Order: sequence, then C-alpha cells, then structure tokens
Amino acid sequence: MIINSEFQVAAPVDKVWDYMLDVPNLAPCLPGAELVGDDGNGTYDGKVVARLGPVKLNFSGKARITSADEASHRLVLDASGSEDTGKGTAAMTITATLVPGARGTTVKVDQDLQISGAAAQFGRGMIADVTSVLMRSFADCLQYNIDNQGRGGGTTVAVRAAKPASGLAIGVQATLMALKRVFARFFLPYDRNR
Repeated sequence: MIINSEFQVAAPVDKVWDYMLDVPNLAPCLPGAELVGDDGNGTYDGKVVARLGPVKLNFSGKARITSADEASHRLVLDASGSEDTGKGTAAMTITATLVPGARGTTVKVDQDLQISGAAAQFGRGMIADVTSVLMRSFADCLQYNIDNQGRGGGTTVAVRAAKPASGLAIGVQATLMALKRVFARFFLPYDRNR
C-alpha cells in the first residue's frame, strides 16, 4: 500500500537535508524505533516496538538509504524486518522529497508498505491513520532537534527522542481521524479528492 504525507520544518532545506541523511540521529525521532547496530557501510540494524490496542508489535530488521540526490533533495530509504515472535513481516520503501519554501522546508513522504501477520489485520484506513499520527510525532521531534542542534557547544546530537509509540494514544488519535472522514463523507459537500 502507498501512504503519502507531508509536513513542514521551519528550517532551511540544506539543514533539514543534512539532518535526514544522519540515520543515527534521525532514528530516535521515529516513535518506537531504536538502532541497535551499524555495519559501517550504511546499513543499520534496528528494532521497532509499537502497541495498538491489544496487539503489541516487535520487529527487528535492517534499514539503508539506497539513494540520496542532493540536487533534488530526494532520498530513498529501504527498511525490512520480521516480528520477533510470530510470522509477520514488514517491508517499506520511504521516499522523502524536501521542497524549500518561504517559511522553511516542506517534506513530502511517500511510503510503499507491505505487511503480513498481526499488523495486517488492521485495514488500510487504520494503517494510514496510525502512520499519520506517527508522522506528526516524527515531524515534532525533527523540528525540536533541528532547532536545538549544536546548542551548548556540541555538535549534531539527538536532543530529544520521539514519544514512545503508545497504543492508547495512537489508537485514540487514529480513531478520531477515521471519525472525521466518516463525518465529512456524510455531512459535507462531495469532494472527489477526499
């Protein structure tokens, strides 16, 4: 499934670009994600833990930036893994394009996601809503870290990690998003793009 989203970062495109290429600093901004290894050649071992209602998902896998075009500010990251217990798998290709603007940078994200196992029991709409919630948390963390980068005489360090991927908080926010879509469908004028 393809999930498209975008967010704003109040910083110049080159600063956002440099931060997004630094996977060890970027990973803590992904809710529930943790880097556990680096092969020294750009491939990272990681874990992702998330809880959605009664389902707790623990994945271990690898991630690698497969393409980084500085001229167009477009990067592609491939990640794949499998459940630590169970037979579920996940594979994702993330394409991020940074667009400079008057108030900073727009980050357009296209995620091509294939999942199986327990995570696949949630429908496309719920997965897209959960992804939107996680993307907002990621964007907030990214903004905070870019704003505080190098303060106190240090160099690039992750100042703050994203909030943990809490099942209740994610579930409530995703449910509210779904309810808004249903309300709009029934009570607002028809819009082909909705």
